[in-house]
Amino acid sequence: MTTTPDPAARRPDASVPAARDTEAPSAETLSDTPITAADPSGAPAPVSRATVALPGSGADRSRTRAELSRGTFDLLVVGGGILGTSVAWNAAQSGLRVAMVDAGDFAGATSSASSKLVHGGLRYLQTGNLKLVAENHRERRSLATTVAPHLVNPLPFLVPVYEGGPHGAAKMGAGVFLYSALSAFGDGMGRLLSPAQAARLAPGLRTEGLKSVAAYGDHQMNDSRMAIMTVRAAVDAGAVVLNHAEVVDLRRTGTRVTGAELRDRTDGTEFGVDARLVLNATGPWVDHLRRMEDPAAAPSVRLSKGAHLVLRTPEPWRAALTIPVDRHRVSFAIPWEGRLLLGTTDEEYTGDPAEVSVLPSDVEQILGEAELGIDAPYLDASHVDYAFAGLRVLPGGGGDTSAAKRETVVTQGRGGMLSVAGGKWTTYRHIGRTVLNELRKVRAVPLAEEMADPLRTVPLPGLASPDAVAQRILIDREPGARMEPPVARHLASHYGSLALDIAALIREDPALGERIHPDGPDVWAQVVFARDREWAVTVDDVLRRRTTVTVRGLETPGVRDRVQRLLTAPVPVTR
Repeated sequence: MTTTPDPAARRPDASVPAARDTEAPSAETLSDTPITAADPSGAPAPVSRATVALPGSGADRSRTRAELSRGTFDLLVVGGGILGTSVAWNAAQSGLRVAMVDAGDFAGATSSASSKLVHGGLRYLQTGNLKLVAENHRERRSLATTVAPHLVNPLPFLVPVYEGGPHGAAKMGAGVFLYSALSAFGDGMGRLLSPAQAARLAPGLRTEGLKSVAAYGDHQMNDSRMAIMTVRAAVDAGAVVLNHAEVVDLRRTGTRVTGAELRDRTDGTEFGVDARLVLNATGPWVDHLRRMEDPAAAPSVRLSKGAHLVLRTPEPWRAALTIPVDRHRVSFAIPWEGRLLLGTTDEEYTGDPAEVSVLPSDVEQILGEAELGIDAPYLDASHVDYAFAGLRVLPGGGGDTSAAKRETVVTQGRGGMLSVAGGKWTTYRHIGRTVLNELRKVRAVPLAEEMADPLRTVPLPGLASPDAVAQRILIDREPGARMEPPVARHLASHYGSLALDIAALIREDPALGERIHPDGPDVWAQVVFARDREWAVTVDDVLRRRTTVTVRGLETPGVRDRVQRLLTAPVPVTR
C-alpha cells in the first residue's frame, strides 16, 4: 500500500512531462529533478557539531519504530498530508495516544502541490454560498492572526475586467465589496482600481482592452512549511510520527481493523502498530487502503488533477491576479517565493496517483489562460523554472470536476476503519476538529470517554513577528558572519522564532551560513536543521519541502550531491 509519495519534478519542455509523483520516495532519481540553474561552487558540504540521533537519523528512526510498536495507540493515522496531520494534532491535544505514518514524506504529494492560498473562495459567491465564504474567511483570519501569522501572509488580489470578458466592472466591484464584507473588512474594502494603478502592483498585467480592475485581499503561505510546522505541533502535543513508513497490511482482531503492518522504506525494517482505531487519510490513495480493509469496497472518491507552473519574472509583483477564464473558472498568477506561480488546471484523473505529471498540454493550457490577463513576453515557456501537479480528492459522482463540491467525506468500513477524504488548506484545522467529532461517535471504540476538549486555538510552533525575528537574527550575528538581510527575512518568514535556532547553527559553524545556491535565500544551516529537527530523510525532502531550492529552479546535481552528503554525515552532538 502506498500513502503519499514524494513528487519529483523537472523543467517542462515540449515533449517531456514536467513533474511526477514517484512510487519510491526514498530513492533519489536525478533524471527526474529540475536542472535549470548554474551549479554553485563545488566546495565540500559543511558538516556541523558531534554525534547524536535526531529525527532524520537511522538511530532515531529505530527508537521511533520501537515506540510505535509499544503498547496500543488510541488512534493510528495513516497519511501525513493536511488531513491526517490536522487530525493527529487535534487528537493529541485531546489527550489521545496518537501515531501517524506516511509511506512518503509528510505532505509529500497533494498537500505540497496546492495553489499556496489561504482564502475565502471568491468563486463561491457565484453559487450563492455566502455562509461557506464567511466560514472560510473566519478560519483564514484565525490562521493569519493567531495560529500562524509567521507563515501566512496577506496578499492583494486583482481581477482584471476586459472588454467582452465574462464579467462586467459593476458586477466585479459589487462582488469584491461583498467578499470583503463577509470577512468584516478585515483586509480592507474591496474596490475598483484603474488599469494604471493595477499595473503598478502587477507589472505584467495586460492592459489592452482593460476597462477596470477589482481588488480584494486574501492570504498565501508555503504549504510545505505549514505542513512541517503542523507535524511538529502534533509531536509537541504528544503524537508519535514517522515518514517513509509504508503500510503493507492491516492488523485485525476478529473482523475489526486494529492496527497495521509497516515497512520502513529507508532500510526495509518491518514493524507493526496496534491501535484501537485506524484512520485512513491517504488522500488519492484512500480507496486503495479501503480495499485492503475490504476487497469488495466500491470507489468512494474521484480525482481531479491540478497543475501549476513556476515562472521567473523580470521584476517583482506586489499583487496576485485572479484571471476569469469563463463565467465559472479562473486562473491565478501569484507572486510566490520570488517567482510567479501560474495555474491551475482542473480535469478528471483516472490513472495511478503515483504517476500524475505535468504534460505539455497542461503547460500550453496554463500559459494560454494566463495570457488572458498577462502580457505575452512574460509567458515565454523558457521562463518556467519548475512545474508540479497534485490530485484533488472529490466526492464520487458524475459531472465536471470543476463544478464538484470541495467537501470532506468521512466513512466507516466493514472492519471499522474510518476513511476521510477531501478538504483544503484554508479550513484544515476545522476539518481536523470535524473528524475528531466523528471519532467520538464510534461506538465500538469508546474514545469519547477519554477525550478532553482541546483548546480552541493553539498556535503553530515558531509563533512570532517575522520582522522582529529577522531583526534579532541580524543583531545577534557574529562580526563578519555570512548572514545577509534577505536571508534573515527568508528564515524568519518560513520558521518564525525557530529561525533563531538556525541562526545559532550558523554562529557555531559559519560555513552553514553560505547560500545553497547564490541565486536563492536558502542556506546550508537549513539542511542541517531539516535533518536534525524536521524528519528530512531524502534529498527531495530537503530541497522541495524543507527549503525553496527546487521550486525556485535552483536545484542542480552539485546541490543534490552536497545535500546527500549532509544527510548521511555523522550527526554531531550538542553539549
